[in-house]
Amino acid sequence: MLSSLLSVIIADEIFTMTGVFMVTLNDYLYSGDTVLKILHRYSSDLKNEANEENNSIDMAHSDFLVQIIELLEHTDFLTSQSQRIKEFYIYMTQKYPFLAFTFKGRIKSLVRAEEKFNRYVLDYIYNYHKQNNAYPSEEQIRDNINCFRDLIAYRIVISLPLCHVENESELEEKELKYLYEIANSMPGFLEQRGFTPELSGLAETKRSDVLDSGISAYYRDYIRTPRPMGYRSLHITFFDNIAKCFTEVQLRTKAMDDHAKIGDANHFGYEKSQKENLNARDIIPQGECRFFDEAYERLIRLKELDLTSIKVNMFTAFSNQLINDGCGLFVGRQILPFEHLSRFQNDMTV
Repeated sequence: MLSSLLSVIIADEIFTMTGVFMVTLNDYLYSGDTVLKILHRYSSDLKNEANEENNSIDMAHSDFLVQIIELLEHTDFLTSQSQRIKEFYIYMTQKYPFLAFTFKGRIKSLVRAEEKFNRYVLDYIYNYHKQNNAYPSEEQIRDNINCFRDLIAYRIVISLPLCHVENESELEEKELKYLYEIANSMPGFLEQRGFTPELSGLAETKRSDVLDSGISAYYRDYIRTPRPMGYRSLHITFFDNIAKCFTEVQLRTKAMDDHAKIGDANHFGYEKSQKENLNARDIIPQGECRFFDEAYERLIRLKELDLTSIKVNMFTAFSNQLINDGCGLFVGRQILPFEHLSRFQNDMTV
């Protein structure tokens, strides 16, 4: 904690000495404003700063925040999108009446979105420097951070009740069988309803060997290849041709969802591991790349947020774990809550 606080203090002194003024999201979290007002003020100030400093990265950052504003202010498209997603839910209730499952959706929280933007900047500069022993140009950075596809995301979580298996040891195998079946059928189903699946961009050697060959190119299979901290899920991105926006769909079992939410892979564990891994500063010293410095500073400040002290309308935290987020600041704005309970409890084995 002390080293992180010192990083903030040192960074503040350097930016002051160089005369570079930099706004951060933290500057707007203590006045009792709504999330929308914070977004408007922050994006506007970033745009003004970008114009004054001729900084195209801040301009891209401002444009990114405007995308979130548009999602929150113009939600009519969600009615159509949710209805078409719901049709897949209905299909599942008919084909898999013995499964229990939930469909949930969310618009990414402002804090998570801000964190992700700055991490993209850090990762791109760090990886470029590692590969080329040089820093990318401003234009290269800008062109490689406009790839956000998960501001809207839906999650499908399935569970096979224990009464449907003779041996509990078979549960995971059976759940995975149904999960991959669902994953294979979903792209074609949604394509008929205005969604176009996006290629994952993974090399052929990294694609799933469990999904159908014509489908695997669209999925990022974190079940066969788990992420750090053991996170497991299937991810696929669609472009909604009716709503004109991207959306991500995640599919996982209840056990995977538990691990992601309350196990080692939960956000707090993830944040802890990411904080420990913010060692790129040792490779890229302060002052060598302005855009790295600014993204690093914004990220460090987010990591050190004491959620109990911020004043945002409809948001309350008793600690950084006990949170009532009624505005989507930290947890995200929830949409599309559907739940299906298994129709058969004792009279069938699958």
